[in-house]
Amino acid sequence: MRIYLAGPDVFLPNASEIAVAKKEICARHGTIGVFPTDPVADSAADAAEERFLEIYLRNEAHIRQSDALIANLTPFRGPSADAGTVYELGFMRALGRPITGYANTARHFADRTRDFLGAAARRRPDGVWVDAEGLCLEDFGRHDNLMIDGGIVAAGGRLITHAVPDHLRWTDLTAFEACVVALMQEMRGAA
Repeated sequence: MRIYLAGPDVFLPNASEIAVAKKEICARHGTIGVFPTDPVADSAADAAEERFLEIYLRNEAHIRQSDALIANLTPFRGPSADAGTVYELGFMRALGRPITGYANTARHFADRTRDFLGAAARRRPDGVWVDAEGLCLEDFGRHDNLMIDGGIVAAGGRLITHAVPDHLRWTDLTAFEACVVALMQEMRGAA
């Protein structure tokens, strides 16, 4: 089984080390981890004239060639997950394949959003939190936006959260390994 390893890990200064570590965890559990920067043969990507489109087409080819996906949903540059990772998660969900995700924080989305907004977040008299423009903040007690959490739940997947110190949020792979284990158990049960 091939598992696409979605996440903002590609932006890390030690991205190749994280890729190796994640692939080693996958191999220990009897599967193949596919990192976004891995080479893949794709004629459309090879023909792309712009770098961004080549990367997009290669990542999409990886997803199409994978049996499942694990998404690193650790908040990235704000209170929510990386937008590209969320796209990839949704793409795999639309293909009808198993998805799971993890985040190296246990705090709920609403709490992170209020912290991110600081003084711009305020509570209306009816108790609803809003931003500086008066737009309601999502508050369902979930890890992230309801479409992310809902997609994983609807697919029968798991979202595993793990509170770690800030300096370890990109390198602690405890929750990632728990996703691999859960996904492999799910796949064995379906076979």
